[in-house]
Amino acid sequence: MKARGFLYKLARIMGDVNAVKRGRVGRRVARRAAGRATGKALRRLFK
Repeated sequence: MKARGFLYKLARIMGDVNAVKRGRVGRRVARRAAGRATGKALRRLFK
């Protein structure tokens, strides 16, 4: 299970690096924030 977590973190870091290269950091940050907000809302809804 530890290997899977490491791979997910690695993928996220690679996505961040790719966003920086393409100049789309703002978009990525906004999408990540929207995803977190959605996750929190769904957690509250199905608690």
